Amino acid sequence: MMDKIWLASLISVCVLSGCTSNGSTIKNSDFVANFPKQGSPLPYSVLRNDLVDAKTNQPFKIRNGGFGSAMIGNPNQANQFYALTDRGPNADYSGDYGKGKSFPVADYTPRIGLFEVSSNGAITMVKSILLKRPDGSLISGLPNTSALGGTGETPYHADGRLVLEDDSKPYDKMTNPIKLDDYGLDGEGLVALKDGTFWVSDEYGPHIVHFDANGVEIGRINAFKDDSRVRFHLPTEFQHRRANRGMEGLAITPDETTLVGIMQSTLTNPDKAAHKGDLTRIVMVNLNNGRTEQYLYRQEKTENSNSEISALTANQFLVLERDGSFLLGGPDGTSKAKPNAQKQVYRVDLSTGTPLSTVSLSSSIKQDESHGLMIDGLTLEQYVQKNGWDALAAKGIKPVSKTLVVDMVKEVAYPHDKMEGLWVIDNNHLGVLNDDDFATWSTNGKLEQKHLDQSTIDSNRLYIIKADLMGN
Repeated sequence: MMDKIWLASLISVCVLSGCTSNGSTIKNSDFVANFPKQGSPLPYSVLRNDLVDAKTNQPFKIRNGGFGSAMIGNPNQANQFYALTDRGPNADYSGDYGKGKSFPVADYTPRIGLFEVSSNGAITMVKSILLKRPDGSLISGLPNTSALGGTGETPYHADGRLVLEDDSKPYDKMTNPIKLDDYGLDGEGLVALKDGTFWVSDEYGPHIVHFDANGVEIGRINAFKDDSRVRFHLPTEFQHRRANRGMEGLAITPDETTLVGIMQSTLTNPDKAAHKGDLTRIVMVNLNNGRTEQYLYRQEKTENSNSEISALTANQFLVLERDGSFLLGGPDGTSKAKPNAQKQVYRVDLSTGTPLSTVSLSSSIKQDESHGLMIDGLTLEQYVQKNGWDALAAKGIKPVSKTLVVDMVKEVAYPHDKMEGLWVIDNNHLGVLNDDDFATWSTNGKLEQKHLDQSTIDSNRLYIIKADLMGN
């Protein structure tokens, strides 16, 4: 049934494309030329304002912003873009039942927002698309079970109570257990197709989920062989994602036949020691036959984040690479300012890297069912960490080439920590969007307002940068 729905969505290209496009489209130059250099804020509402900031002891607002985990242009209207939220407001928390996450809005539904940029640079929301299960019911942002990639993040309410199947009743492991959601998503990558449907990648499974124009699931890809919902599978090594650092970026080739995802950081492959590296994986999934291919990406420093990937051609992509620091110090104040904060965009060429499926197996290079290619008994993550990239090249495996295209700190003194969205407007203009974490932060498990400096609350802000994206 899922395949039939998926096919039906593809057949509807002409109908949906005609409905989406309209005569109000403005030319790229109309909004790019007049766009403010220091960016333009996205609108937001308030999810709740009754919690007390642990630092100021004053009430603070959890904003229904959060539209910054990913972005992509509307393929049917030049001055519009889609933006994705993640699982909702959350913070690290340790309670009576161990380490987990505080979810101050536990019933939050992840969503896709459609935004429009006017000729003067102002941004308005056109609509919000709530994400849903195949039966049409709303999904949540709560963690998956361990069978589908859950890493034991116990969900708590803001007051420290467990999030339960029935919050009106006491916890009981059998009759009223902790509430988890195998349809729950922590969305981080977004693709919008010409037929009006979407693909979303997340950092729970990771899962890559196909949604129709109304946000209803119509297909799914992941690495879990026993998941009956899945049509195609990722390589099994993707089950070993680092907690909270899954498939952070997702793109599609210009012909819309192949998804291209990038992991945020080094996999926990085979253990936590391995994930403290600078090797991340890019994976391609052919939507016609499910065939996959992998390439390696070398980060500028260990434990960086690749938070977005956007297609230029079938082989060339933009990759966002950042650290987690604040240029102006963020919630910790000016004493924590990081003038060398890294918020950069690189152009990569997959044709320069080694497709992992082409590596010849030998007595020293073997294919492991769970961990992928292994060299001398080590995963690729371990091998590079121990022996370096030159040693890996000597084995015939090279990462994709990369060329710096944009440095946002140099361009606009970029103040945000989480630069996570890219919008290829044309060959010479790039939209950049931040994840504001719903303007929520925490210190030692205590919730507070998220600030960029002592007085500025973080919020979603679009920047448009002029740059030679194609390298011509």
